[in-house]
Amino acid sequence: MSHQATNKVRNHKSYLQLIMISATFGGLLFGYDTGVINGALPFMSKPDQLNLTPVTEGLVTSTLLIGAAVGALFGGRLADHYGRRKMILNLAFLFFITSLGTSFAPNVLIMLIARFFLGVAVGGASAMVPAFLAEMAPAERRGRMVTQNEIMITGGQLLAYVFNAILGVTMGDVGHVWRYMLLICAIPAVLLCIGMLFVPESPRWLASKGRNKAAFDVLKQIREEKRAEIEFKEIEASVKREADLEKATFKDFAAPWLRRILLIGIGVAIVNQITGVNSIMYYGTQILEKSGFGTQAALIANIANGAVSVISVCFGIWFIGKVKRRPMLILGLSGTSTALLLIAIFSLVLEGSAALPYVVLSLTVLFLIFMQGCVGPVTWLVIAEIFPQRVRGLGTGISVFFMWIVNALIGFTFPVLLGSIGLASTFFVFVAIGIAGIFFVYKCMPETYQRSLEELEQEFRSKYDKSHKVGTAGMKKAQ
Repeated sequence: MSHQATNKVRNHKSYLQLIMISATFGGLLFGYDTGVINGALPFMSKPDQLNLTPVTEGLVTSTLLIGAAVGALFGGRLADHYGRRKMILNLAFLFFITSLGTSFAPNVLIMLIARFFLGVAVGGASAMVPAFLAEMAPAERRGRMVTQNEIMITGGQLLAYVFNAILGVTMGDVGHVWRYMLLICAIPAVLLCIGMLFVPESPRWLASKGRNKAAFDVLKQIREEKRAEIEFKEIEASVKREADLEKATFKDFAAPWLRRILLIGIGVAIVNQITGVNSIMYYGTQILEKSGFGTQAALIANIANGAVSVISVCFGIWFIGKVKRRPMLILGLSGTSTALLLIAIFSLVLEGSAALPYVVLSLTVLFLIFMQGCVGPVTWLVIAEIFPQRVRGLGTGISVFFMWIVNALIGFTFPVLLGSIGLASTFFVFVAIGIAGIFFVYKCMPETYQRSLEELEQEFRSKYDKSHKVGTAGMKKAQ
């Protein structure tokens, strides 16, 4: 390879890296906004602040998640219509405004409203960013590039825990310290907006809108020329196959093969949440307090959870490029269920012991190793991979909608369960549900490792629509 050709390859890779970093600031915001409540709640709940009860604690947490469900559902459709890049830019502005809203909320009602619209931004980012990255990445780098978003999510959570600990320890006697914790989120919102100004639109989306020259120009910026030509032909062929199809709607999923893919996407999304991960992400401080730590010690100990999450995701990104998706997800779910089972058992055996808080902290770290190293990366990647181009935004949005709904249910019920049936019984419930998740993945989730998005579409059509070769219900205009 000549020196000039080598430089071109480096330029393509550098530009792809810029695209990945810019877009994944949405993941950073996702992580910070979901993690910051962990440390803010104890201060927010004080009588001289918002005076939260277990029920209103659950509402403050879950309102963001309900908003995220709405954002995920409609964000995908808006991204299909207006473009991935433009919608991510709009989300950056919404992140900024709602961050200010939560920081200066004078009462619970205003807090809930601001948290809901902040959730809309979080949910939109959770659906749009992985889909955008999947469409920009070459097939052999798609796994690692999409799961880079997971690093930013866990990195955002780690930053939230670090700032929570710093502010909680140094300003713990200042009643409104929680407002500073929430205000910090405005900074990455500005960075997301700036970064996306330098990022091109998805070539697959451009081609789907008939803007073939623009699509090819983008591909030449992020691929070698010969590779760009081959990939453009594949995209063009995929768009032509769908030229006679109506605009993507919910009716499309009446087609047996698409309905099967949608149910798989929803199932994988739900499996991500029933591990109980967000009980630890949102209520880690309360869990550690319940096991015996003081508030400040719990805030500091939470940093270990955040740090392990980031390290585990880095390992997961390396690992996901080398192994198949399904075995990796089953391994992760087995590990998370085992860790929760041990937390439940030791909470009963060591109740009242000085060793219990350290045992619980160690087991939450073990849980997060499997969750962030295996379950998280595979979940987001598979959801981004399995849907055909024409319905990718809608299908991803529906799947992530269900993820956030389950997330909201867990976010609301966890403090109530913790207060009523205790730590051990609460985690026994998650263990039982986790086993059901393992069975679903084993029986239902297809393997997507090292296959192009177009190849996956053809495979799903032939595999799940063998008895419907004449056409797919609700999709063709002639029907």
